[in-house]
Amino acid sequence: MKNPKSILITGGSSGLGEAMAKDYATEGVTLFLSGRNEDRLNAVQAQCHALGAEVHIAIVDTADETAMSDWIIACDKIASLDLIIANAGIGLGYTKDMDLGHHTKQIFEVNVNGVFNTVHPAIRLMQPRGKGQIAIISSLAGYHGLPTAPAYSTSKVCVKAYGEALRGLYASDGIEINVVCPGFVKSRMTASNKFPMPFLMETNKAIKALRRGLEKNQARITFPWQATEPYIRFHG
Repeated sequence: MKNPKSILITGGSSGLGEAMAKDYATEGVTLFLSGRNEDRLNAVQAQCHALGAEVHIAIVDTADETAMSDWIIACDKIASLDLIIANAGIGLGYTKDMDLGHHTKQIFEVNVNGVFNTVHPAIRLMQPRGKGQIAIISSLAGYHGLPTAPAYSTSKVCVKAYGEALRGLYASDGIEINVVCPGFVKSRMTASNKFPMPFLMETNKAIKALRRGLEKNQARITFPWQATEPYIRFHG
């Protein structure tokens, strides 16, 4: 979709979500941003407002199905939502002797259930009007399971497959559904990583690739360009 005017982004207080919010912020655009850190969310709101956008923020737990549905419906009443970006996600450190059940549950609550709780009410709002766009942020880790991050990579495989399935299912209803698979992008999170990050991408270049893909309604938006599926298979 080109030039969406009403945009909702989960995980909008940092990383890719923050960068997308700032990039979309301009005169005539209404942004709805959620996040976990109130101070950072307030700062993003102020920056986006200074760029000319109308900005509404909320501290909402994406794992809370009722709270998410209520928030998304309330946002849509303020400004009919053109684009919803299910961006919120977490990555937790993994060790072989940790509590695997607790670790996996924590990640799936946000990375999988959080996406479901964003996408489902979005679809129900967009169906009657026959238009709208939903972007699901997966990852290059979603191409196959990674031994260094089993729960995280599996969560990203799950939402990647779900988004691809929903795209075909709801295309006839006029809803564009896109799966975004970023590689390493410069952010607060990647700045703390202590391991090699091949093809680490500047944030502004990542956002340009993401927006270009959404404007063209690409089924899968993968960046950087070096991160093709054969490359991932070979080096994974």
